Amino acid sequence: MVHVLGSRVLIRPTDPERSRTFYGEQLGLAVYREFGTGPERGTVYFLGGGFLELSGRAESAPPPGLRLWLQVADVAAAHRELLDRGVEIVRPPVKEPWGLIEMWIADPDGTPIVLVETPADHPLRYRPGI
Repeated sequence: MVHVLGSRVLIRPTDPERSRTFYGEQLGLAVYREFGTGPERGTVYFLGGGFLELSGRAESAPPPGLRLWLQVADVAAAHRELLDRGVEIVRPPVKEPWGLIEMWIADPDGTPIVLVETPADHPLRYRPGI
């Protein structure tokens, strides 16, 4: 078995500066570290229990299937804050049939991002009898 010490999601944006503005200023992720110089330098953001790294440059948008899932404490508050920051909301907060409250946005290259709130009575947070 491989002993994993850490992990991160790596994104190669088509326009690194535009993506840094989105993730750092509009989404409000805190910078963990930066490396290199110039417009294609690397920026690593804190992402809850992991990291999101923007580095290099891609010629085209990411392949279909890539999604970011970000758990937040209050999706309604995140919705208001992101609207105030000019983030386009793809789908406003909705309570899904599986009990999570989800809101969808996308990064500048179209990478879907779901912001998820886990209600207090959801099985992910509450397990009767345990």
